[in-house]
Amino acid sequence: MTIHSPIHVIGGGLAGSEAAWQIAHQGVPVVLHEMRPVRTTEAHKTDRLAELVCSNSFRSDDWETNAVGLLHEEMRRMNSLILAAGDRQKLPAGGALAVDRDAFSADVTACLSEHPLVTIVRSEVAGLPPADWDNVVVATGPLTSPALSEAVRGRTGEGELAFFDAIAPVIHLDSIDQTVVWRQSRYDKAGPGGTGADYLNCPMSKDEYEAFIDAMLAGEKTVFKEWEASTPYFDGCLPVEVMAERGRDTLRFGPMKPVGLTDPRTGRRPYAVVQLRQDNAHGTLWNMVGFQTKLKHAEQVRVFRMIPGLAEAEFARLGGLHRNTFLNSPKLLDRGLRLKAESRLRFAGQITGVEGYVESAAIGLLAGRFAAADRTGRDAGPPPQTTALGALLAHITGGHLLDGEDRKASSFQPMNINYGLLPPLDDAPTTDAEGRKLKGKARGAEKKRLMSRRALADLDQWQTSLSQAVA
Repeated sequence: MTIHSPIHVIGGGLAGSEAAWQIAHQGVPVVLHEMRPVRTTEAHKTDRLAELVCSNSFRSDDWETNAVGLLHEEMRRMNSLILAAGDRQKLPAGGALAVDRDAFSADVTACLSEHPLVTIVRSEVAGLPPADWDNVVVATGPLTSPALSEAVRGRTGEGELAFFDAIAPVIHLDSIDQTVVWRQSRYDKAGPGGTGADYLNCPMSKDEYEAFIDAMLAGEKTVFKEWEASTPYFDGCLPVEVMAERGRDTLRFGPMKPVGLTDPRTGRRPYAVVQLRQDNAHGTLWNMVGFQTKLKHAEQVRVFRMIPGLAEAEFARLGGLHRNTFLNSPKLLDRGLRLKAESRLRFAGQITGVEGYVESAAIGLLAGRFAAADRTGRDAGPPPQTTALGALLAHITGGHLLDGEDRKASSFQPMNINYGLLPPLDDAPTTDAEGRKLKGKARGAEKKRLMSRRALADLDQWQTSLSQAVA
């Protein structure tokens, strides 16, 4: 039996944890380096691996008509630690996969701690890793330590790209006025472990909504340092105040949209709704959906208590803001996620320019598989671009349009998985299974179903071909 030298993974977040798990399950020893608790961050609260610092939701679990749900299913078929732990620790959340964040991170930590091929080292890797580490996955996330960030920037000659990512508040259930809110998922949709009544809904009239918008716009906000002032936000995770600044109805057509909801006290759809999602298994903590914010803490309490049902809200965690960094990946990384300037280094997770928990873990999964294949001498080419995994990889390593004569991806921005990243169908559907002509939304839904089925079939075929090559 061949004894392989270890692969080093730097960073114990979602991507790093997934990468380490994939490496170990390929029979290769792995050393997982996590700097907490030796060095802490402003966003993390514990020293556990795979701690969720923002939402507790992995978003939609519908693999047929939602791209992130498709990514869930692909990762499950590839023995994902993150999805397995998520399934074990899931909470009711309509059509989404939401987890008890403490139980989830404890689950991941236990799995890796107990694996015989995984060694966890609690220390910061300051700067580039030692030269004798010949196979490294850097999965330090959007909160990469300054020393390592500067070292990577110096090695590549690239200026770092950055955006601000905001955290939503969490509220104690017993401080929410149950005579005002009601339980309902949009369109009564029941997801994993759900009942169709998984969210708490806070209704707003037009006057209440307008007063709320005014208060948010006037509220005192976090003041950026001079060097931070030009850093762009990621559009998929905008602070609520920034959304409000873009137009008074932006929130009412975004996280506060009332569609699919009926207030049982009036029998009507409210003008706007603030939704709360269960945040822990006990159901004692609830997350303000889509309410990431840069309001100062005292202002958050004042403004958010204007929401009907939250007049006496007690906050287990207030919102916050942190600076995320990511690489100019289309220029700097090859299709195996290796740094072109130093091929012993692979990158994984949000630092590569994907956005979202699941997307971050997905790139960790691929980086781990690629690193293990290099160590064992196996062929592990990228997954087909028709899959969600392959589409994400293609986007960050070459799918983005390059600008200018120097071929620089100057406008590269973080991206969630979406069907637009997958190649179109050869033939778009025009009829359903019964031969009826498809129109509008029905046609779009059928197109997504066909793309998802194609993705899973191609993923299975790809995995089979890899297994046969090893045999």
